[in-house]
Amino acid sequence: MNAGEALDVVGAGTRRGVGRPVDAPHVLDVSALRGVVDYEPEELILTALPGTSLAEIESLLDARKQCLAFEPPHLTGSGTLGGAVSTGLSGPRRLKAGAVRDHVLGFSAASGRGELFKAGGKVVKNVTGYDLPKLITGSYGTLAVLTELTIKVLPAQEDTRTLIVGGQTAGDAVRTMANVLQSTADVSAACYLPRDISVPGTATHGAATAFRFEGVTPSVEFRLSRLRHQLASAGSIAILDLEGSLHFWRAIRDVVPFAEDSARCLWRISVPPARGAEVLAKIQTSLPGSRAFLDWGGGLIWLQSPGEADVAGTLACEQKIRSAVAQSGGHATLVRAPADVRRNVSVFQPQATALAALSKRVKLQFDPKRVLNPGRMYADV
Repeated sequence: MNAGEALDVVGAGTRRGVGRPVDAPHVLDVSALRGVVDYEPEELILTALPGTSLAEIESLLDARKQCLAFEPPHLTGSGTLGGAVSTGLSGPRRLKAGAVRDHVLGFSAASGRGELFKAGGKVVKNVTGYDLPKLITGSYGTLAVLTELTIKVLPAQEDTRTLIVGGQTAGDAVRTMANVLQSTADVSAACYLPRDISVPGTATHGAATAFRFEGVTPSVEFRLSRLRHQLASAGSIAILDLEGSLHFWRAIRDVVPFAEDSARCLWRISVPPARGAEVLAKIQTSLPGSRAFLDWGGGLIWLQSPGEADVAGTLACEQKIRSAVAQSGGHATLVRAPADVRRNVSVFQPQATALAALSKRVKLQFDPKRVLNPGRMYADV
C-alpha cells in the first residue's frame, strides 16, 4: 500500500458511514515525503519519511544483511513505510517477531489541529506516559498525518527452509500447527493451503501445511530433520530449499493466490488460532464457492468471496462472515472491493458500544474537526 492509500479519499461528497471509503472535498498527498533520513546498522535503527518505498528500504537493509522483521505485505505490488505503519499489516513472521506496532520506535506527525508533535524516540526503551507509536499504528490516517518514522530493524536470517506436510484437512492442519508452534522446533511461520489453492512456481500436491525454519544453517537443518521425523505419519513430506522458501513465503505475505482475480472481494479475518478451521468451515458452508487459506498458525484467514463483487452480494457475504467471526471473538476487514461496494459495505468489524465511545474520544483529541479521513474506521461513531 502506498502513502496515499493510508489517507484514502474517494472524491467529493458526503460521509457514507463508519468503515467505508472516505468521501471528502480535499486530498492530502504525502507521497513526496520520501527518503531515508538516518540508518544506524550497528544500532538496528532506521528513520525514514512515510512516502519511502518498502522496496528501497528492504534493498538498503539487505545490503547490510538486515530486514523488516514484521514482513509488511506488498498487496499492490508496491508499498511505503507510511502505508505499512498506517494500515498495521504484518506478514507471516508476526507470530514470532511481533506486529508492526512492536517495531515502531517513534514518529513525527501533524494532528488534525494543525499541530506538529513527536512521540517515542530512537531507542527501544523510550516510552514514558502514553505509548503513542502503538496507538498511531493501524489508525489509517484518522488521527494524524505521519511526517517521519523511526523503526527497529533486525538481522536477516542466514538460512531458510520450509517443511510441507501434504494432504491434511484444515482441522488437522490447525492441530498440527498448534503442536509444532508449542514445540522446540522454533518455526517462524506456519500456514495452510487447501487443495484448490497453490503458490505459483511451488511444487505442492494437494493441501499443504507449511512450516518455515530460519537461522544459522546447522540449527535449521537439525530442527528441520527432527520435525520431519516427528511428522512422518501426518502426511507426505516435502522440503523447500532457500530460494524455494523465499519465493513461497513472499507469496503468502503478498496473498499472491488471490492477486490476479481482482473482481472478487478479499477479506482479512483474524480469529483465535485454535478456531481458524472452525470459523473457516462456517463461512464456507454459508458461502459456497469462496476460497481461503490460513496463516499465523490458523489465526489469520485470507478469504476470497464467491463471484464478482456487487453491492447486494457483498452485503450478504458480509453478514455471514461477520456472524461467523463474531462468535469466535475475532474481526474481519474488507481489504479489496470496487469503490461502489466499499461505499455501501462496512470495511471494518463493528465495535461494541463502550469501545466505539472510547474510539470517538481518542479521535476527538487528535482531530476534533474530523478533517483527517472522515468516516474511515470508527472516526464518526
